[in-house]
Amino acid sequence: MESLPDALVQHILSQMSNARDVASCNCVSKRWKDSMPYLRSLFFSRNLFDNLTNGDTPDAIVGRMVSSVDKLEELVVYCPFSSSGLASWLSTTGPSLKNLELRLDNRTEHETFVEIPSKLDCIRAALNLESLKLWGVLMIYTPKWDVFHRLKNLEIVGARLEDRSLYAALCACPNLTQLLLLGCEGLRSILIHNPHLQHCKLDFFGVGNSALTIKSPRLESLEVQGCNFIRVYETQFLKNLSIANNAGRVYMVDLGKLVALETLSIRGVQWCWDAISKLLQMASEVKQLYMKVEFTGDSESLLPFPEIDFVEFFNSHPKLQTFDIHGAMFAALCQKKSLKNVDSRFVIPCLEKVVVTIRSPLNAEQKMSTLDSLIKYAKNLKKMTIKILQMKSSHSSADEFFEDVCRFRYMNRKIVSIE
Repeated sequence: MESLPDALVQHILSQMSNARDVASCNCVSKRWKDSMPYLRSLFFSRNLFDNLTNGDTPDAIVGRMVSSVDKLEELVVYCPFSSSGLASWLSTTGPSLKNLELRLDNRTEHETFVEIPSKLDCIRAALNLESLKLWGVLMIYTPKWDVFHRLKNLEIVGARLEDRSLYAALCACPNLTQLLLLGCEGLRSILIHNPHLQHCKLDFFGVGNSALTIKSPRLESLEVQGCNFIRVYETQFLKNLSIANNAGRVYMVDLGKLVALETLSIRGVQWCWDAISKLLQMASEVKQLYMKVEFTGDSESLLPFPEIDFVEFFNSHPKLQTFDIHGAMFAALCQKKSLKNVDSRFVIPCLEKVVVTIRSPLNAEQKMSTLDSLIKYAKNLKKMTIKILQMKSSHSSADEFFEDVCRFRYMNRKIVSIE
């Protein structure tokens, strides 16, 4: 190492980020210690300061290391810290920071003490951020942020939020292209009006009764969990869409014509049939379709799917390549009338992969007929997987149905498999 040029030593050590490793290197030699200003990233792990014995504090140690770096670009702090400590670090390194990730740990069930200034308020000192990731956030008051013109990526994980506070925070990030809100609670009406947003993943914790409105004309990917009313304006670029509600029911979905949609996933215990049928109509160009909705119904009553015409469904989705269906949807396609008069010229032109999950032996004859029709009319089908999931029946019909499935698999063994 002693024979290496200074520039090479500085470059090698600048690739380090773990604070413990950096501190160890500083003790090796003066040359290594003198390279500290050339670091670009620092990472402080969760338990880094658990065994401090000399009266030093995490705030002071982090502050010394941060101030030793000339132009720190990335700072990740998982260890406990105070708002005053954060304010001090960012006053030193804020202008050069591009990526900031903080475990705030200020989310509590009953907040009785609010730091002034709050940790969220301190972040405004890092005006040139391009990526901001926050864990354990309490955002019941509007953060005192200026505008982050360069911020492209915002991630908030494990948060208790208020509608107005979140809206104000998003308005302070006008050029966002990626937004992730994961495990967030306390929201009832979410408004996202970010014109450059391209990728959005939203996971709301609670009873599933949040309303979502998005006005982002460049949106390409959207994942939503925990909303019962969803309205998205200008979806001409939307390619990937996933909507789920594991706790409540989905009442309304308004997305306009999904002309660019390639992948659609809809999941949940109960959806209103209007929401399902409207979404399927809007997604006529979809290529990959995943459906796992158990029941329909507008009230507390859990109702089965109405009959879905087999031919009409596939004619309405001519580009479908992958079709993954569970329980209720498969049963809806298995009605006798659906396959009574199929035109011999009918084909499913693009379908290559089918996954069917079966949970009941009821209407076994119709189900086998639907499986036969998929093989018959999907001329390009390469793989069909039949999943038998938690089928419980003491009646012999379950055994007979499973024998039929096994026979079907044997007859089409190059394509069909059973799990």
